[in-house]
Amino acid sequence: MSKIKEKMTKNRLNLRNVVAIASCLVVTTMFSGCNKDKDPIDDENPLKSAVYVVGYEKNAENRDVAKLWKNGVAQNLTDGTYAAQANSVFVSNNGDVYVVGYERQSSRVAKLWKNGVVQNLTDGTYNATANSVFVSGSDVYVAGTESNADGVSVAKLWKNGVAQNLSDSATAYSVFVLNNDVYVAGNGHKGDKYVIKVWKNGNELYNIDDDYVGEGSSVFVSGNDVYVAGGDYGIKLWKNGVKQTLAEGGQDTRGKSVYVSGSDVYVSGFIRGNPYKAMVFKNGVTQNLNLTDENTLALSVYVQGGDVYVAGFCGENANSIATLWKNGVAQNLTDGSRSARAHSVFVK
Repeated sequence: MSKIKEKMTKNRLNLRNVVAIASCLVVTTMFSGCNKDKDPIDDENPLKSAVYVVGYEKNAENRDVAKLWKNGVAQNLTDGTYAAQANSVFVSNNGDVYVVGYERQSSRVAKLWKNGVVQNLTDGTYNATANSVFVSGSDVYVAGTESNADGVSVAKLWKNGVAQNLSDSATAYSVFVLNNDVYVAGNGHKGDKYVIKVWKNGNELYNIDDDYVGEGSSVFVSGNDVYVAGGDYGIKLWKNGVKQTLAEGGQDTRGKSVYVSGSDVYVSGFIRGNPYKAMVFKNGVTQNLNLTDENTLALSVYVQGGDVYVAGFCGENANSIATLWKNGVAQNLTDGSRSARAHSVFVK
């Protein structure tokens, strides 16, 4: 069990080991870097979409403050007394804005904010994190993890605040609902080996057992097809459990988000290097990126009306800039004076 816990801990570190390796430079590509040459959501169209992004920015005391940006305007979800991060955002059909994440008090408490009003999903007895939120009708689904009394992570699904355990020694990273079926993607173990797990309606649908399988970071369901983005030592996409490697790379090269628009499948992620390099794919084809001179990571992708939105960050770790790209044009959500990251984007 100790070996499994060590593996779980190593994988949960995710991006915490990113080192300060490069400053943002200007590169003329699909992604224009961190320079705010143009506001990608500032146009004269009165019917323009509202773009919601969540993440965090450090305050003067060097504590993470959970943030929500709507059309580039920031709202603090926490007051900075405790470190907190926002991991996922979803806007319901009636315009309610749901955000999930955590606040670290004596332990990490999984949090859900509805229109800025917080609800604790856990009581703080054990470490917990809410990683993903999805709203279907009047039901609010949250995927995440909470440690048990033995310190073992348990993959969780909350429906309207009521928790369901999916699997021990596991983490749930992403939730998606279609036709009253609830899909969750995450990680678990098979013996002493780490695997990606996919659950449907609380039961394990299948697991993905490949070398260097990494994380099951994101799930999207379209028709009868279940797409999972993730991986380690490569940006990978699984369609109904069948793998496609989109990019090779070393450890911490990962797919982070998948979005299906019509017949088109988009995946965002990054290749670890010196510096890190953001990647976006459409139907397996790299989208005109050449970010070798930038330290840039693409953590979330969303497609609306033919426009491709990507949330992430770029720059040195100590002064990373939370960034939103629309069709490759960058908008800086923070000024780089303190470390910040954008984790999730949703367009309404």
